[in-house]
Amino acid sequence: MFGGTLAILLCVSYSHAESAFQEQEQVQEHQQDQRQLLQLVEYIGVDYSAAVQDGQIVDQGEYREMQDFVAIIVESFEKRSKSQPSLLALANKLSEAIDLKHSITDIQSFTTSLKRQLLENSPQLSLPKTLLAENEVQQIFANQCASCHGESGQGNGILAKGLTPEPTDFTDQERAMNRSIMGLYDVISGGLDGTAMSGFTQLNDQQRWSLAFHVGGMAFTDAYTGSANTGSELLSAESSVSLTSLVNFSPKEILDGESNSNDKNKSDNQNLSETIKQLRANPLPLFLEPSDPFEIALKQLNEAALAYQNNNFERANNLAVSAYLDGFELVENSLDIHDKLLRKDIEARLLNLRRLLKVSGNDLLVEQSIAEIIELLTKAKKRVNDSSMSDLALFSASFIILLREGLEALLVVLALFTILVKSKKESAIKFIHYGWISALVLGLFTWYTAQYLIAISGASREIMEGVAAMLAAVILFYVGFWMHSKSQASQWQQYIQENINKSLTTGTLWGISGLAFIAVYREVFETVLFYQSLMTQSAESQEMVLLGGFVFASLILILLAWLMIKYSVKLPIGRFFSSTSYLLLLLSFVLIGKAVSALQEAAIFSISPMPISYELEWLGINSTWQSFAAQFIILMLSLGLILKTQFKAKA
Repeated sequence: MFGGTLAILLCVSYSHAESAFQEQEQVQEHQQDQRQLLQLVEYIGVDYSAAVQDGQIVDQGEYREMQDFVAIIVESFEKRSKSQPSLLALANKLSEAIDLKHSITDIQSFTTSLKRQLLENSPQLSLPKTLLAENEVQQIFANQCASCHGESGQGNGILAKGLTPEPTDFTDQERAMNRSIMGLYDVISGGLDGTAMSGFTQLNDQQRWSLAFHVGGMAFTDAYTGSANTGSELLSAESSVSLTSLVNFSPKEILDGESNSNDKNKSDNQNLSETIKQLRANPLPLFLEPSDPFEIALKQLNEAALAYQNNNFERANNLAVSAYLDGFELVENSLDIHDKLLRKDIEARLLNLRRLLKVSGNDLLVEQSIAEIIELLTKAKKRVNDSSMSDLALFSASFIILLREGLEALLVVLALFTILVKSKKESAIKFIHYGWISALVLGLFTWYTAQYLIAISGASREIMEGVAAMLAAVILFYVGFWMHSKSQASQWQQYIQENINKSLTTGTLWGISGLAFIAVYREVFETVLFYQSLMTQSAESQEMVLLGGFVFASLILILLAWLMIKYSVKLPIGRFFSSTSYLLLLLSFVLIGKAVSALQEAAIFSISPMPISYELEWLGINSTWQSFAAQFIILMLSLGLILKTQFKAKA
């Protein structure tokens, strides 16, 4: 019986993991296809004027290239005509305009419309947290680009002569006004067919983005050096531009889009143009992300509203997920101390907003929902900040975070430890130490990487925790079943006699190590993030209070560990195995609930709320049907196992 139920659990976990990986592969393939089309569309908008002027072909080779590019675009959209008919219609209009040798203005109108629609259906870009220092980027340009493009980027390098087509002059402002940073990044990453430009695969992602911003700003250095606006002043300008817009669109496309969507006068457009040029020359202010979790949540919600207005529902939903995971979740512990009901209200509204954002036609509801959430977030921020966290509140938050996050990991590790001791396999205990110590080290390294090297989103964190919790739940259920089946003293003695001369295999030992690793690693990273959030909300004079809560929780965990080891090893073998099996089955119940909740927060699993809202965080219980179903399966399997064992004992 158990073999079948365990197989079902493993199959369900594997199928979810396999489905997630397949979905990720499909997203990557779709993203590559979209980026190639975006690159072709942009090139037509940039280079068409070199092929046709005043309705006449001035360069036959360039004109054939335009026809080849648009043919590829049309063919690609014909394959997806049912799902995206508007894109095919636009592509056909662009093809017809090229055949009829229309003006560059007409061509760029079509390419801009195509580009905007493509971007609405493209995954969000993964940008580095910051760019390299200017001197580092200049050195990369000198080593990789100057031989063709020249030291100052004018396309006059020592290898430029004889190259067809000629290397791009990055200082040509007319061309730069039609070139996006994303287009430059794609060429730097993958090269350009039919030219001497090969992809710089030897550079990492941050280096390639930094180089793209560097060459994309060469034509606008005068605008930056001659401006009084520097640094964060650019962000407070009336005509400020988002980082996403600056990357996805050329300066001309941004200007045209603003002119068409807003009633701007000539002075406003001039100010916007200057701001765009200054940000192209110096984009660093746009990488100054807010560090306050409340500000992050507010920023993401405002961007989600804008994305929904542009019919980009997937991006709007992703931004709403980020508003919770990268923002609000990090201050939930602090808000709980002051107003737990307010925290639950905001959390419920954020989940409801995600459902509204997935479909069209909810404009008024979305606008109202976001406005209400922003009002509540502002209230919550004031509640937390005005209280400035008393010493008692800070100590309590610090204590509860470590105790809550550490207790689950401790119970799993100690259960494994006592099992090995009772099994007279003390020599294998070192494998448990390998697991939890490596988890601590890797968890801290992951946090350091996320802080200083790359951006790890809240969604990625929740997926990692959710998958780890699901895997741990299945393994713990298996171990709990095995221990319960050996809870009768006679069965245990038989097991010992059969295995007394056998040693544990290497695979089993590393499996034990792996379980210890999973149990600890999934808690470490989130714990550090919560403490980091507490540090931003406390004064410098309260550092010892924060440390005091951490130390006190650590002492409690150490005391619990000592008591468990001391008394569990003294228990009769049957009682030990019986009580430990109940503990592991309970942990399996808790972890499967937390796994489903984490994957729901990351938008991997759907959310179907139950009629009544309730929450028991310590037991992983949440009021969604998906979480209820997963825990109900574990509960029924556990009850079936216990009843079966009792029936056999009576027989």
